Amino acid sequence: MKTNAARLLEHGAPLEVREVEVAEPTAGEVMVEMAFAGVNPVDRYGALGRVAPNGPLPRTLGGEGAGTVGGRAYAVRGYRLGAMRDGLWAGLAVVPEAALVPIPAGVSLEKAAAMGVAGVTAWRTVTELAAVSAEDRVLVLGAGGGVGHVIVSLAASLGAKVWGQVGSEAKRQFVLERGAERVIGGGAREVVEAGAELRPTVVLDPLGDGFTAAAIEVLEPRGRLVVYGTSADASGDLPIQMLYRKGLSVLGYAGLIESDETLQRCLGESLQALAEGKLDLVVDSILPLTEANGAFERLVERDVLGKLLLDTTA
Repeated sequence: MKTNAARLLEHGAPLEVREVEVAEPTAGEVMVEMAFAGVNPVDRYGALGRVAPNGPLPRTLGGEGAGTVGGRAYAVRGYRLGAMRDGLWAGLAVVPEAALVPIPAGVSLEKAAAMGVAGVTAWRTVTELAAVSAEDRVLVLGAGGGVGHVIVSLAASLGAKVWGQVGSEAKRQFVLERGAERVIGGGAREVVEAGAELRPTVVLDPLGDGFTAAAIEVLEPRGRLVVYGTSADASGDLPIQMLYRKGLSVLGYAGLIESDETLQRCLGESLQALAEGKLDLVVDSILPLTEANGAFERLVERDVLGKLLLDTTA
């Protein structure tokens, strides 16, 4: 059986959409009729060879998506899809049966396709690591990002007071609409100024660089800092004395080392939360499979409000 797929032929080279032969599933595998697949920074890193540099070439990229098996809708993620075996940027994909998570009623294939990374990360950082409650004051850095906007919606639904930080004025209204009471712009200095007023008990940080030091400075004693990315810089100076004198907890989200079983459970939980209106995820654009390289460019340019998807049928 043949299908169109976005193929990585060489690290650093543009992807090419080609017709490929799809092998029949073996024991423990199923064939998914893919509908949509998410586009994430990790996919781009894989294309550049920064992630899974020893993965097979050529291969189909894509580690999260949604489709149907026997007419039933499933979210699909994990199990090294797109990294060490062919992934989901294709019309048909053969995947381990364990990679399937049923999609609850009321959740569209489009949103389900984008939940494997953003939804799971938001769910775990807010409910497990930070353990946010209605008593918390939460500052979400990078609140207009693919994960950040989901975190804002979830923390707000839990009753917490939520402020967001954005790097672009274009994202201010978008974050307010997700449930933030206030949105601040600018860099680390503006975070410190705003933090003096909010006095956050929780900060969620995907940025790094000076933002992490600013978070430690503004957190209340016994506060919790959850770091889940370094999109501003992978290093930075930290005010160590302030950290220990305040008795702060610094928690790192390590999704890449969690078991697939744990992440599948969390995907199921986050999908149910989406179905119940406890969190929201916005799909910015759905691009045809042939625009996979353009999707990478939009990630680099940060020209996205929410999540990007590929229509794997187009």
